[in-house]
Amino acid sequence: MSAEVVDIDVAEARRRIDAGARLFDVREPGEWDDVHAPEATLVPMSELVARWKEIDGGDQPAIIVCHSGGRSARVVAALERSGVPAINLAGGMLAWERSGAPVIRTQRPETEEPPRTGG
Repeated sequence: MSAEVVDIDVAEARRRIDAGARLFDVREPGEWDDVHAPEATLVPMSELVARWKEIDGGDQPAIIVCHSGGRSARVVAALERSGVPAINLAGGMLAWERSGAPVIRTQRPETEEPPRTGG
């Protein structure tokens, strides 16, 4: 029997986070370094087998996010099968960033052109 994955949009995710829900990012560390939500806790999908017990949404289902929503949906299904209440952030960090929600960028984007020297 497969667990049904519940999706929520960014506005609902932010409302739930403001009410105390926890946000877990299942992308890999390099993706996290590029951009992540300030409220998120990193638990990479590649480490899920060892770390799934760290995912706890408190009084609400844990909100799971990835890049675009695919990996997080798979993680939500696995968590639900394991008895951990979880919901998927539809559209992932792409939707989060598009919505104007706050983000943290750990790595600086490289400039497109190298600095010019000499005259």
